Amino acid sequence: MISVTTPSLEGQPIRKYLGIVTGETIIGANAIKDFFANITDFFGGRSGSYEEVLRKAKDTAISEMEERAMEMGANAVVGVDLDYEVVGQSGSMLMVTASGTAVVI
Repeated sequence: MISVTTPSLEGQPIRKYLGIVTGETIIGANAIKDFFANITDFFGGRSGSYEEVLRKAKDTAISEMEERAMEMGANAVVGVDLDYEVVGQSGSMLMVTASGTAVVI
C-alpha cells in the first residue's frame, strides 16, 4: 500500500477514486513518562518517551487507514493528512487521525 500526502503519484495515473478513508487512535501517556518529561522540560532537551508514543500513535492511525483502504479495493491512498489532538480531562491522552482518499492506480 502506498500512502502519500500529495494529490497524485507521479507517473501513476489514478484509475479509480474509491472515497475517503480514515484511521484513528487514542494513546495515553503514563505517570512515569510524565515524570521524565517534566525533568526534560525543566532541564531542556527532547523527550524520547513522548516522541515514541507520538510515533506509535501516528503509525497505528496510518496502518488503520491503509487497512480500510484495502478493504475498499484500493492500492494507494493520496492526499493523506495527519491531525493531532490532546484529549481527556487532564489532557493526558493523545488522539491521532489519518485521513486520505483511497484510489486504484
